[in-house]
Amino acid sequence: MSTSKKVHLEYIYEVLYQRFGSRHWWPADTPFEVVVGAILTQNTAWTNVEKAIANLKQARMLSPEKIYREPVPVIAKLIRPSGFYNQKAKRLKSMVKTIVENYGGDLAQLCKQETGALRNELLAINGIGKETADSILLYACHKPVFVVDSYTHRVFSRHGFIGEESGYDELQDLFMDTLEHTVETFNEYHALIVELAKTFCRTRPLCDRCPLSDLPHTAG
Repeated sequence: MSTSKKVHLEYIYEVLYQRFGSRHWWPADTPFEVVVGAILTQNTAWTNVEKAIANLKQARMLSPEKIYREPVPVIAKLIRPSGFYNQKAKRLKSMVKTIVENYGGDLAQLCKQETGALRNELLAINGIGKETADSILLYACHKPVFVVDSYTHRVFSRHGFIGEESGYDELQDLFMDTLEHTVETFNEYHALIVELAKTFCRTRPLCDRCPLSDLPHTAG
């Protein structure tokens, strides 16, 4: 990693933090709620996830054991606001099957694993991809793993850190190879990138208003 990119990444963090402040992400009452949210947020807006989680709470279903015991159609009906609800219900069932059958229903026991081994186990669960697995690692299990999403790719490809064709691993390495590995830094940085992309770095960007408007588009 070049010194130039390291300086730019640190500069971006400071500018975004000064502009947006702490984002207090991930919004959840329990680590298991984070897990559920990470699965439900695939291909939908967070507002829809909030409605689905509210339904689960109202039905007193927001625990590994209760989701494990209920059939897929019951779960699907409750999470309907999140979209792709039949598919996501099956993914939730697969996730809680691992928690219940391998860890006695205790998410904390699952999270005690070494980071690499835990990531591999999560990726082996049906429907859990890299972004979802890393969100669970960082936000539910408090492991120092940087989460990459479409917002991250948009912002950092536009500024020349990566090419448009770059994949998940290359973009994740950009941060993992450069930044100090702390849960707090990775948590806040990812949340700040999301806020930047939603507010300024949109599909049709508002570059003249962006807090990074003075950052060169080729980071070097």
